[in-house]
Amino acid sequence: MYHSKYFLTYTLIGINVVLYLISALYSGTLDDLPLDKLLDLGAMNGLLVVFQGEWYRIVTAMFLHGGLMHIAMNMFSLYIVGRGVELYFNKSSYLILYMMSGLFGAMVSLYMHPNSVGVGASGAIFGLFGAIVGFFFYHKDRLGSQSKEVLKEFIVILVLNLVLGLSISSIDLSAHIGGLLVGILGGYIISRYPKANWIFLGFMIVVLMISKGMIESSYAQIYL
Repeated sequence: MYHSKYFLTYTLIGINVVLYLISALYSGTLDDLPLDKLLDLGAMNGLLVVFQGEWYRIVTAMFLHGGLMHIAMNMFSLYIVGRGVELYFNKSSYLILYMMSGLFGAMVSLYMHPNSVGVGASGAIFGLFGAIVGFFFYHKDRLGSQSKEVLKEFIVILVLNLVLGLSISSIDLSAHIGGLLVGILGGYIISRYPKANWIFLGFMIVVLMISKGMIESSYAQIYL
């Protein structure tokens, strides 16, 4: 019963860990995976995404990590926040929040850093943090003091992650913030209108398509 309660969280952690081991095996090293190998496996790079039409990379990059510390930090954060989201939202809403946050975070990263190589689940995980904030914000008038303390703890963890992102130059904070904003919005909307998760999904698909057009226009101005 315990495992089934947090099935999605443990499944996502398992997928990420398995793919990291495959990446390490392919790269011939367990830590600090080479960028060229990560690109072979589906890492995100703006020039490849836009000019080669390899938009699948905004999905595959979400399940790749560049080193042991990178995946350890992300999976610990997913373990902490994912179980909370799985308690407050149904499984379809959880997946919508996770994927849409990750994809929009990737779009923001593409716009801000055209020529960098990006990997990691951070945007999606920050989206889950945001969903918790959105949930508690909507229910704030009905929450007891214990629930408010839980919210404070999540905000502390969130702020610590943002500070860590500012202190490490290789971490793409733009993807974190993009995912966080989608999570807050989605968490609030779905908490207020529980049956609106598919409407939120449709809205986000439109947002992603508009973002795609903006990115392509921006790249054309820069590189063409």
